[in-house]
Amino acid sequence: MRHQGKITRWNEEKGYGFITPSSGASQVFVHVSDFKNRHQPPELNQVVRYSISTDKQDRPCAVKVVRAGENLPGSAKAFTRPFLILLAVGFIAAVGWSVTAYQIPIQILYLYLAASAFTFLVYAKDKWAARTDRWRTKESTLHTLAFVGGWPGALIAQQVLRHKSQKNSFKFVFWATVVFNCAGFGLLFTADGAEMLRALKAFT
Repeated sequence: MRHQGKITRWNEEKGYGFITPSSGASQVFVHVSDFKNRHQPPELNQVVRYSISTDKQDRPCAVKVVRAGENLPGSAKAFTRPFLILLAVGFIAAVGWSVTAYQIPIQILYLYLAASAFTFLVYAKDKWAARTDRWRTKESTLHTLAFVGGWPGALIAQQVLRHKSQKNSFKFVFWATVVFNCAGFGLLFTADGAEMLRALKAFT
C-alpha cells in the first residue's frame, strides 16, 4: 500500500529525516537510501509517496520513496552509480596504460593510487563521524585531496558509501577539481609537459 505525506524534518549531513503522513498518523522515519533519486537532496515540505516497512529494530520506516511527479525506480538513473565507479576505475587504468604507451613516469600512477586510497578512507571516516556526531572532515580538505589526484577514490567513495553525493554545492566544486586535475594530467602529453617531465627525471 502506498502512502503520501510531507518531509517535515531532514538532517542533510546524516541523510535521514521524518515524513508526516497526510492521514495525520505519526511521523515515519526515512533514510536517503530509500529515495528513488538519491542524488537530489530531499527538501522540507516536499510531498512524497512511499511504502511502509520496518527496520532492524522492528520500527516503522518509509521505503521506495518518490517525490511528487516521480515514478518508482526503473529509470536510466539506476545506472548512474556503476557508471561513475567505472569512470574512476577507467581513469586509473588509462594512467597505467600511459605509463607503458607514453613513458609517463610510473610515480604518477603511484600518486593516483595512493591519493585515491587515502581519500576513500577519509570519506569513510567522515561518514562514520557524521553518523556518530564526531569531528567532521572539512569539505575544503576533501576537495584538496580530490584536486591532487584522489578524485577517483573520492568518486568511488561517494557511490559505494553514499556519502557527499547529494549536496549540489559540494558536487559542483568536486567536479571542478576533477576537471582541473584531468587538465593537469593532460598537460603531460604536450611539448611543455614533456619538457617538464624530462627536467624532473634529470633532477631525480
